[in-house]
Amino acid sequence: MFDRIGRQLYTISEGVRIAVDAMVANKVRAGLTILGVAVGVFVVVIMSAAVHGINESVAKDFEKAGPTTFFVMRYPITFENCDGSGDTCRWRSNPSITFPEQAALQKLTSVEQVGVQMGWNAQARVRDQVAPSVQVVGVLANWPQISAPDMEDGRAFTESEVRAAARVIVINTVAKDRLFGENDALGRDIQLNGSPFTVIGVYKDNASFLSGGEHPKIIMPIFSLERHLNARLRYMGLVVKPNPNVPQDEAIDDVIATMRGMRGLRPGRESTFALITQDKLFDVYNKIFGMFFLVMISLSAVGLLVGGVGVVAIMMISVTERTREIGVRKALGATRLTILWQFLIEAVTLTGTGAMIGLAFGWGVAVIIRHSTPVAASVPAMAVLASLGASAITGVIFGMLPAIRASRLDPVAALRYE
Repeated sequence: MFDRIGRQLYTISEGVRIAVDAMVANKVRAGLTILGVAVGVFVVVIMSAAVHGINESVAKDFEKAGPTTFFVMRYPITFENCDGSGDTCRWRSNPSITFPEQAALQKLTSVEQVGVQMGWNAQARVRDQVAPSVQVVGVLANWPQISAPDMEDGRAFTESEVRAAARVIVINTVAKDRLFGENDALGRDIQLNGSPFTVIGVYKDNASFLSGGEHPKIIMPIFSLERHLNARLRYMGLVVKPNPNVPQDEAIDDVIATMRGMRGLRPGRESTFALITQDKLFDVYNKIFGMFFLVMISLSAVGLLVGGVGVVAIMMISVTERTREIGVRKALGATRLTILWQFLIEAVTLTGTGAMIGLAFGWGVAVIIRHSTPVAASVPAMAVLASLGASAITGVIFGMLPAIRASRLDPVAALRYE
């Protein structure tokens, strides 16, 4: 048994040595083959690392918001074709979400908090420091209870400040660093579209894929957003956080019943609002990135195909150049299986070299992405195994034809080959 294992190991090592000699002797052909495989593996590794990092980022975002938190929006998230007509875009006629609806939902016993959220953009200026496009979010005073901010300095605004449309804002650390640098931001004013607002708090906005990364962001009372920045609240949405001891489905049923009752919708009539759960957001996310990932996998397959064609070419040349050697080995007792095995090992060594190079470069780029972007890219173990496995399969499939040809050579004819 040990002798057989030893012979197999010797055959493999001999095949690897011969493959390395062939690559050295045919640098250009081998280099093109290795490049094709390396590009395919590189794409697989990078895409796997990016998707793995984005998945973790999305999961953290949803975990921060609360696993049962859901949203009530004017429009649904849809991929349906919309030509502007009422037949294909019935949801465009949905009425806006209103503050009386928010107040009614807040009274439900199955609901802990109902907040509002409205996004806007503005130019921010502090003396000569300008941020041309800052994300501004209008909320109510209960936003810390729905999605607790990581406050670094100051405080959040109060209910009275919200009702009075006070000119107070809470900024993230990116906006603070960009507009104030090392100076203290509390108590100082920021001009938003020429209108002054006083900074009362600074929070750390953990950058992620969904939040858009490291960008300046400003939180203010929603009535301040409406009055002082002329924001149109017709696109305002609600963020609903159910009570911890209430199942999400029960809270959803209560919210739907209340919204339909306030809008006078009879049974059987379609709802004029959209309720979006985190499961639905995950479905949308998976559809988008599923298509994107499929395209990238197709591109990597092209790279592996190019490498495979190169394997066929270089192995065919190798068989031709070593015809006499094959004849000698067969004359000395080498079987067809031994010759076949040797050439397959050479093909796999060729594609495996490309896979290792692609894997190394992909790993390096993933580290760069992780440290320079909000995407916590990391190469999962399955991506490594898949890359190496794909390269080995490519070597076997495309190396099979030359290996079969070598194993079928007639020893007498091979010995006479010049």
